[in-house]
Amino acid sequence: MAARKASDKSNASKDELLKFYREMLLIRRFEEKAGQLYGMGLIGGFCHLYIGQEAVVVGLEAAAEDGDKRITSYRDHGHMLACGMDPKGVMAELTGRGGGYSKGKGGSMHMFSREKHFYGGHGIVGAQVPLGAGLAFADKYKENGRVTFAYFGDGAANQGQVYETFNMAALWKLPVVFVIENNQYAMGTAQKRSTSTPDLHTRGEAFGIPGEIVDGMDVLAVKAASAKAVAHCRSGDGPYILEIKTYRYRGHSMSDPAKYRTRDEVQKMREERDAIEHVRELLLQGKHASEDDLKAIDKEIKVIVNDAAEFAKESPEPALAELWTDIYA
Repeated sequence: MAARKASDKSNASKDELLKFYREMLLIRRFEEKAGQLYGMGLIGGFCHLYIGQEAVVVGLEAAAEDGDKRITSYRDHGHMLACGMDPKGVMAELTGRGGGYSKGKGGSMHMFSREKHFYGGHGIVGAQVPLGAGLAFADKYKENGRVTFAYFGDGAANQGQVYETFNMAALWKLPVVFVIENNQYAMGTAQKRSTSTPDLHTRGEAFGIPGEIVDGMDVLAVKAASAKAVAHCRSGDGPYILEIKTYRYRGHSMSDPAKYRTRDEVQKMREERDAIEHVRELLLQGKHASEDDLKAIDKEIKVIVNDAAEFAKESPEPALAELWTDIYA
C-alpha cells in the first residue's frame, strides 16, 4: 500500500470528520455483530464481511447526491448502511426474517432498497457491472443528471462482461463510475498471480475511459477522487474508473480461513493503515473530539447494532405463502 496522502494534513471540518468516523464505525460494528450471529447459526448460507474496507463506500457516498444509484456484489452490507438503509432491516434480512429488506428471502447477497436507490447485492461475480450500466443508461435517457456507482472487485475485473460494459458505457457516454474495490486477493488469489497488469484502472484506456488509483484506506482521499469522478460523469463526459486500493481483514467469506496470507500481514495493516483509526487520529490531533467523545460515539453505535440484532431475532420468519410472492409465474 502507498503511504498516506496529503489528506493527513486535511482541512476537513470537524463535522465532516465526525460523520465519517460515525459511518465507518457503524459498518465495522455491524459487521462484527453479523460475524457473531453467523457463528451462532442465526445467519445461514454465505456471508461476506466488509471489515477493513469501510473508507471506500463512505468516501464515495460523500460525493453522491440524492437520486444517485449504487449496485454492488455480495460483499454489500457496508454499501447498504452507507446509503442510509436501516440497520434493523439489513440485519433481519441477513437472518432470513420477514422484517428484512427482501422479506427474508434474499439474505446477505440479495437485498434491495428502491427508496435508497440501492439495487443489490449480486451473487454472480461481475454480473452487477452491466446492470449498473443499464441503470446509468436509464438516467441518461431521462436526462435527470443522476450518476450510478457500479462496484466490483479485483477478481471480477477479469470477467468478460466487464469489458463489454466498458465498451458500451464509453460508446454511449453513460454516467457511471466503475468502482474497483481492489482488496488485493479476490477470493484468495493475490492480484499479481491472477492479473497480467499491475494496475486495473488502466484497462479502460482501450475504450477511452479515464481512471485513477486511490488510497482506499484514507476516506478523505476517496472522497476527493469520487468528487472528481462524479463531476466527470455529470458533465456528460461518460464513465470513469476508480481503482480503490483497500484491504479486508477477514476471509473472503465466513467459511474462508484465509491461509493464503500471513497473520503478520493482516496485523501490520490493522496497526499502520486502518481507515477508522486514521480519522480518529485526525479528530484527536485537531482537537475536534476527546477520547471520551469518541468512546461515547462507539457506545451509541453499539446500541444501534445491538438493537438491530434484537430486532432480527424477534422478527418472524417468512410465512410459507411467501414462496409464491414476488415471482414471475
